Amino acid sequence: MDDLAIHVRNLSKRYELYAKPHHRLLQMLFRGRKQFFGEFWPLRDISFDVKKGEAVGIVGRNGAGKSTLLQIIAGVLQATEGEVTVQGRVAALLELGSGFNPEFTGRENAYLNGSILGLTRAEMDAAMPEIIRFASIGEFFDQPVKHYSSGMMVRVAFAVQVQLNPDVLIVDEALAVGDALFQKRCYQRIRELRDRGVAILFVSHDIESVRTFTDRAILLDRGRLAVAGPSSEVVLAYRKLLHDEENRAKQSEIDEHKAATKAIAAPEAVQAAAAAADETSAASAASAASAVSTAAEKAMDAPHDQGKFEFGSLEAMITDVTVLDENDESCATFYTGDTVKVVVKFQIREDMDKLYVNLRIRNKEGIKMYSWGTFNQDAEMMAAGRDGFIFWNRKFRAGEEHAVVFTMDACPLGENFYEVQASLIHQQSMNFSDQAILHWIDEAAFFMIRARVDTHFFGGVCDLHMRAQLQSDAGSNAQPGAEASRA
Repeated sequence: MDDLAIHVRNLSKRYELYAKPHHRLLQMLFRGRKQFFGEFWPLRDISFDVKKGEAVGIVGRNGAGKSTLLQIIAGVLQATEGEVTVQGRVAALLELGSGFNPEFTGRENAYLNGSILGLTRAEMDAAMPEIIRFASIGEFFDQPVKHYSSGMMVRVAFAVQVQLNPDVLIVDEALAVGDALFQKRCYQRIRELRDRGVAILFVSHDIESVRTFTDRAILLDRGRLAVAGPSSEVVLAYRKLLHDEENRAKQSEIDEHKAATKAIAAPEAVQAAAAAADETSAASAASAASAVSTAAEKAMDAPHDQGKFEFGSLEAMITDVTVLDENDESCATFYTGDTVKVVVKFQIREDMDKLYVNLRIRNKEGIKMYSWGTFNQDAEMMAAGRDGFIFWNRKFRAGEEHAVVFTMDACPLGENFYEVQASLIHQQSMNFSDQAILHWIDEAAFFMIRARVDTHFFGGVCDLHMRAQLQSDAGSNAQPGAEASRA
């Protein structure tokens, strides 16, 4: 227990929902002998621990209970059942502007927050220059907070919280309103705090940030802890959850459409449809009624590797992902500048068009280095008005097998170990967000990039092919032999 910063056991939170205002008075008068309210439990039986110096992410859909959980840990709310133990001082960035008096200036609110956390005036005086520097809002620091923009508000709030030497830092989506430079500085400061042994609880809908920034994560679904474990596994489970929700929504739309069609159909047509349904097996009827149902049936008997991190509706399915060299030989180790090929083989399980084959490459730190696919190429060709084969327009038939070869000429990636994620997507329109996942595989393939230390050494995640040129003064030309080219 000495190494734990946060200990949560069997935590539950209940809200009392009253249909009419006077029911509250009746509840007080009856002293619990009769219940006049409905129950809503945003959290049910949550248990987990966070060690000192550990960063734990919390993900889930809106309404899953993330903010309620953080507010209980921060002491803002009281739990209905269970226990929460927090070791040390807690700094929390919850709702935007929480803990700030809008009539006070940024400086006055900083002193107020410090006094709430038990800091003396002298300690706050010592911390104030760094708070002002980190917030970087200039003269507005001495203006009332009610005149601040959302970005200015979060700058001051974060600057105050991280300068108070917390033992536990809680961040609930507050950084989303900051600009890119401020977010970079915040993440850097949070890493420094973690290295000093501060426990971090981090909530974000940016799953890539959760994956790369946290050690572990938990997934909340409808107030319950659905999955807990390494961040990459929890993020995948979250994506599966969103995918399942999307499929259920589509199934509901299909069912509503079928019901509306039946309601307006002629009696003869309804009878004919019923007779046809009687002659068809239940499985084939479900298949004809819904592509989602078809995919679910195929997923049951699909011969794919259940041990891999994968999900999808499986109207089309990835069967193999291979990394090749320039001679089309299987290869796992390359040097920066080599040709790298990734071959994605797939099987069509249902007639379709608008197919999008996509790759995502991540390094061993979990950072997405690149994401690109056939639809990116199609969109570029269509935007430029160039003639040529448009993969998106290709019609595929059930039973067909194909392969797409992705080629990286002179691969610029730096020395690291890389994971390939592959996916088949139904790209329903030209809008990149209008997609349905047919098959997604994490850890579909791996390869290593090494650096040619003696002849082509550089630092960083990729080779930018820089050139260096010496100029004696602003008006002189380059000296002969003074230019170094990165070929």
